[in-house]
Amino acid sequence: MKTLCFVNQKGGVGKTTSCLNIGAALQRQGRRVLLVDLDAQGSLTKSAGIRALDSEAVTVSEVLSGKGTAEEAIVRREDLPDILPGDIRLSGTEVELIGAAGRDFILKEALEPVAGDYDYVLIDCSPSLSVLTLMALTASDGIIIPVAAQYMPLDGIMQLMQTVEIVRRRMNPNLKISGVIVTLYDARRGLDKSVYEAIKEKFPDEIFTDIVRYNSKIAEAPTFGKDIFAYATGSIGAVAYRNIAAEIRRREEK
Repeated sequence: MKTLCFVNQKGGVGKTTSCLNIGAALQRQGRRVLLVDLDAQGSLTKSAGIRALDSEAVTVSEVLSGKGTAEEAIVRREDLPDILPGDIRLSGTEVELIGAAGRDFILKEALEPVAGDYDYVLIDCSPSLSVLTLMALTASDGIIIPVAAQYMPLDGIMQLMQTVEIVRRRMNPNLKISGVIVTLYDARRGLDKSVYEAIKEKFPDEIFTDIVRYNSKIAEAPTFGKDIFAYATGSIGAVAYRNIAAEIRRREEK
């Protein structure tokens, strides 16, 4: 099982969208995939078609607090990857776990019982370097960083890299940068090209070959609870995410 977390402390960069669509692409390519929503906004859960969670439902919050197991919480489907859902309850859970012993390893340990059920676990993190994000980094083999081409993002990425180094030294020495996705790209804008070249210069080996260009279909699909392939399989967004998923497989399965 390969565990990859999608991280960027800047919101609105296509992090959740990339997690959902890459997971869906991997599933369509014959891989068993679990999505984990580790953001209190629950955007991944909603984008995957789960609009509301019953107050009695077992979610990732209960799993992290020891009130439930991953097996109980996972919602299993055929049309989309399985998902370990999350919602606003994560905000309270995060506060509760701040002083917990060994807190950074809680997610990793919680996922171990289902490790044999999946080829890939994709974790959608909140747009901040929070306690939950540290848990995700500790539990992961690699990091996928979605970066919007619409503004200069390198300062934020450098802050993330500093956090990654701390996690490597203290909790997870094998953590690596598995890829950088350039999103929301519009070739007509000079700034987009400049940002792309800056990212490519900084991460020449990590940047994915395909760019996720600005495409309305990508933004529309989650409102219908669908991935881009179910919503607009021939769109440029579907082509990009399909190719990125294939590149992830090539990199991770060597």
